[in-house]
Amino acid sequence: MQETTLGVAIITRNAAARLAECLQAVAFADQIVVIDGGSTDGTVEIARAHGARVLEQTDWPGFGPQKNRALDQLSTTWVLSIDADEIVSPELAAAIRAALAAPTTDVYAVDRLSSFCGHWIRHSGWYPDWIPRLFKRGAARFSDDLVHERLVFDTPAQRLTGKLMHYSYEDFEGVLRKLDTYSTAGAQQRHAAGKRGSFGKAVGRGLWAFVRTYLLRRGFLDGRAGFMIAVFNAETVYYRFVKLARLGDKPRATPPARPQ
Repeated sequence: MQETTLGVAIITRNAAARLAECLQAVAFADQIVVIDGGSTDGTVEIARAHGARVLEQTDWPGFGPQKNRALDQLSTTWVLSIDADEIVSPELAAAIRAALAAPTTDVYAVDRLSSFCGHWIRHSGWYPDWIPRLFKRGAARFSDDLVHERLVFDTPAQRLTGKLMHYSYEDFEGVLRKLDTYSTAGAQQRHAAGKRGSFGKAVGRGLWAFVRTYLLRRGFLDGRAGFMIAVFNAETVYYRFVKLARLGDKPRATPPARPQ
């Protein structure tokens, strides 16, 4: 029988803030591969200091393709894909080891709990957040989406106990950076799929995103953080469709020069 081994796949870019803690929590893995997209904050040095094999790939193809690059660098029988701002709790680590000792499926989902500017969020559409992350190598791959990539697989996923602690937005500056990044990538992805935006769509979809997050998904139960998340979602959607509309604008023809 083939020996059961575990590899961890991570993609990074300026992820020094939580990377050491992230890598320490998965030190039980047999291999750790980090694909770095051009960090300038010591990310690469931290990863290597914790025993990770680092490959620097600065030609950014999008989140899905970059994560698949990390998968392709592993030779283990099982893969755990996590982000550099996600920490495997001791309870989840124990559940992962138990699952690999006697696997009953090819794909496992983990329970992710995310924070927003120092507050753990349990509503707003953020929780519960069961996401497939542990799988037998070859049984799953990420979609080719530029942003909001998903793991594609055929077998039913089983749930593991324990939490994956996600430090998604550490401060307000990070919120603004991600708003710009996600709205741009989302616009580019929709434009490539042949979709078009408009100011009316931007306003309508943005308002709906706020209502859905704050009321329908009970963001108000998360207090001030829930309101901020609802505004963040609304602004992300608004700017996504504004940027999509701009991508769809045809360049104006240069007027002919007047005869002298």
